[in-house]
Amino acid sequence: MADKPSVLFVCVHNAGRSQMAAAWLSHLAGDRVEVRSAGSDPGDAVNPAAVEAMAEVGIDISAETPKVLTADAVRESDVCITMGCGDACPVFPGKRYLDWKLEDPAGRGVAAVRPIRDQIKTLVEELIAEIVPEATA
Repeated sequence: MADKPSVLFVCVHNAGRSQMAAAWLSHLAGDRVEVRSAGSDPGDAVNPAAVEAMAEVGIDISAETPKVLTADAVRESDVCITMGCGDACPVFPGKRYLDWKLEDPAGRGVAAVRPIRDQIKTLVEELIAEIVPEATA
């Protein structure tokens, strides 16, 4: 892994889970990790309930937009974390792949998104401890 590890979060619409995960990683790791997110079938906008849930913990993702998953994004990342995109994620040798089993927040209110947000934070904290061991999350 490079001096500054890079992480790509992928979910189908890049509108909820992957956006929250990318925001958590950026927030908790700062500039020690390069963060990307993308979707295999990107939505039109970030899920408003995800935006609201993240705002509750002081993280603003309202300006984010869903991005399309590209082979280059995977190739340029050290760790690729999928969140329900199935086989749409290209696989390259030498990359680390993780699959986080998370409920899809699509179409759900903020009350249903909060536990997903909190589960993602825990997973991100564990990831930081692995890829940036000297970091304190």
